[in-house]
Amino acid sequence: MKSSHTTVLIVDDEPQIRRFLKTSLAAQNYEVIEAVDGTEALKFAQRDKPDLMILDLGLPDIDGIEVIRRLRASGANALPIVVLSARSDERGKVEALDLGADDYITKPFGMEELTARVRAALRHRLQVQGVAAALVTGDLRIDLVQRLISRAGQPIKLSPKEFDILRMLATHAGKVLTHRFLLQEVWGTANAEDVQYLRAFIRLLRQKIEPQPDRPIYVVTETGVGYRLKMLDEIPPAQAPGSVETP
Repeated sequence: MKSSHTTVLIVDDEPQIRRFLKTSLAAQNYEVIEAVDGTEALKFAQRDKPDLMILDLGLPDIDGIEVIRRLRASGANALPIVVLSARSDERGKVEALDLGADDYITKPFGMEELTARVRAALRHRLQVQGVAAALVTGDLRIDLVQRLISRAGQPIKLSPKEFDILRMLATHAGKVLTHRFLLQEVWGTANAEDVQYLRAFIRLLRQKIEPQPDRPIYVVTETGVGYRLKMLDEIPPAQAPGSVETP
């Protein structure tokens, strides 16, 4: 019988990484299963039905990208996958996300950041099962049914395209959406490569919904990859000053 705890499948061939993740996640009441390679990952995903997978890409047998491909091809579309890898190339990130990964964290990483991404990925799984009519993050409220947006109780008027972008981000809240995905979903396949066009609309959207548009806390950039809508538990109580983020 499956445990009532949230189960996380850790797939990594480095014992010290698995040990660190297991100890940290267990302290937060997650139940942990460990796999040392891609073959075990596919086997345990099928056998144990985990709630989430943390997946290293550099595995000794089957590449992590291929693990994602096989999982999604097998119909395991509801399993959230957070990729954890030393690879920092943008192409690898985009490929993993386009194949169906929910998020991507590059080693070395902070446990606080990882657990925030885990929570976001688990939340996204619930949204896939049934998207709520309204989503609230911080003082931003997005009503997808009535097409009403407000911040701190003040209504915000968006253009149709701005709303369509925000709707996609809200529907997949916490999940990184690639440039190509957003362009295809909002403008169609003919504009799938026009990243500058998307950036212009993201800039306009931020001008309307962000407290400080040049330091966005809701619609954040995943450099070279795309964008995601941050949820409240990912946003620090006092956003630390840092470098200006651009689309």
